[in-house]
Amino acid sequence: MCGIVAAVTANRDVRADVLTGLKTLEYRGYDSAGMAVWTADGLQVRRKMGKIANLEAELLRNQLPESCQAIAHTRWATHGAPADRNAHPHRDDRSEIVVVHNGIIENYLELRSLLAECGHHFFTDTDTEVLANLIAHYKRQDHDLHNAVRLALTKVEGAYGLVVMAAADPALIIVARMDSPLVVGISKEGRYAASDMPALLHLTRDFLILENGESAILTPQEHHLFDAAGTEIEREPIHCDWTPEQAERGGFPHFMLKEIYEQPDVLARTAFDRCHDSSGDVVFEQGFDLTDAELSSFERLRFMAMGTSLHAAMLGQKMLGELARLPGETLNASEFLYSPELEEGHALTVVVSQSGETADSLRAMREVKRRGGHVLGICNVQGSTLAREADYLILTHCGPEIGVASTKAFFGQVTALYLLAIRFGRARGVLSAAQGRKRLADLRALRHDLDSLFQESTLQAIDAAAEFLSGVKSCLFLGRSFQHPVALEGALKLKEISYIHAEGYPAGEMKHGPIALIDENFPVIALATPGATYEKMLSNLQEVRARNGKVIVVAAIDDERAAASADFVLPVPTVPELLAPLVTIVPLQLLSYQVALRLGKDIDQPRNLAKSVTVE
Repeated sequence: MCGIVAAVTANRDVRADVLTGLKTLEYRGYDSAGMAVWTADGLQVRRKMGKIANLEAELLRNQLPESCQAIAHTRWATHGAPADRNAHPHRDDRSEIVVVHNGIIENYLELRSLLAECGHHFFTDTDTEVLANLIAHYKRQDHDLHNAVRLALTKVEGAYGLVVMAAADPALIIVARMDSPLVVGISKEGRYAASDMPALLHLTRDFLILENGESAILTPQEHHLFDAAGTEIEREPIHCDWTPEQAERGGFPHFMLKEIYEQPDVLARTAFDRCHDSSGDVVFEQGFDLTDAELSSFERLRFMAMGTSLHAAMLGQKMLGELARLPGETLNASEFLYSPELEEGHALTVVVSQSGETADSLRAMREVKRRGGHVLGICNVQGSTLAREADYLILTHCGPEIGVASTKAFFGQVTALYLLAIRFGRARGVLSAAQGRKRLADLRALRHDLDSLFQESTLQAIDAAAEFLSGVKSCLFLGRSFQHPVALEGALKLKEISYIHAEGYPAGEMKHGPIALIDENFPVIALATPGATYEKMLSNLQEVRARNGKVIVVAAIDDERAAASADFVLPVPTVPELLAPLVTIVPLQLLSYQVALRLGKDIDQPRNLAKSVTVE
């Protein structure tokens, strides 16, 4: 979860570069932050509880000296409460070694006890301080820094993305990775390391992706990569298509709002180059590599994901059932690990993840592969663990998503899953060429439909509903069929950034318990767009009104029947039923944003959350 940035150059002061990268990574955790630099007089460290702004203030009061070598960290706390003393970077008890770490050392208490018996002293509550002392322990036995790190890590159980500097080793940084992402940036001026590529886009767009068990020696002009056995290996860097500008707010007050407004472009980037209009089919990039015969051989699909991606996966399952007549199931990735062994031979497992680094999803993927199954990864991040380890891959091309509450990533995932459904439908002979062309034309037309969601009249309607909703303590989101996952996602967005309790339900389930909660103080947000379930949704609205409940309805523009049953109407254009989730999710995202804004919440960095959940 934590964010790491490091740099080593020949003659460039890297303090500002590292701090800029760290700000880009603040979505990974904001309990504390710190920076360390190498100087001829030793390692110097500054740390501060709270957000990076607090660290910046500390650096103004107590500047670090200029340095060509620095490491920095923004923390999401696991072991040890947020506090100055528990902030990274951490030193050993003689200040000979300094480390930043993302992950969890599961056996740190055992290691701490053994090191204490050897005379080491500890000053924090963290598991990371153990790493610093363990590396120092081996360094004092005349091992060079890289070997000291490797020996220390043989004693460690757990996960780590690790960067190490030593007072005795100028112009040298050691990095290592196990189940926590770490990339190495390469430029003419130096070598860099970070948890995610966006942190280094202002310095380079060329990266090496570390695999589990690998380590690297970084100097200003060279990098040496080693496998788990300590053998040096060669690997070609990848070039990242993202630009530095994509990782900036671009004039918007919050990343979340910027990313909501980017969704029409996400539709185009994810879909349009893949639409083969003449054949009514979809052509994915080389990473997909599944023929019609291979697609037809799968008898069922299993979708696995966490959080927002889980809601996208639920929609994917429904789309595949509708367009390809392919049965499937959607599972929480963390719960799959406790399921009994299943026959994998005729199933395809689709793992959906924005970052491609979600710990539970990666573990589930590996378990499927251990059982002999095949995995299709759908993610946003080129070079991520999911992108590398899945048998097949679809990238969503959303660009970097910085806001912790996911918006455009969900949009991109649903778009990609719609394309996948068409591809399966054509391969299995369920969709004719003409039907495929119609589905693709509907998708292209959606680009114009989305623009209407940002018109002033729609935004005013959302503002009015947000004003009301900001005064409640709890609410219910209702949807049916394709709108049920949207209700779940709408509820999640509201609770993530406003801290208002919200639950999403299939509307038919309301009478089986939740209706007991409905009164004048418990509003319902309902999705009542045209489709097979429209009439039943109108009945649900009447049931809420009969109990004095307030209703916010997402309904088609000029739908007088839905409006008559609601206190607030969020108008959306009428689109084909399978594509309606891509339309209805936008006002729910904006509604959550406006509620949180009125309540004065930290929208981009909500409390206790991090963007990429890399621990189980």
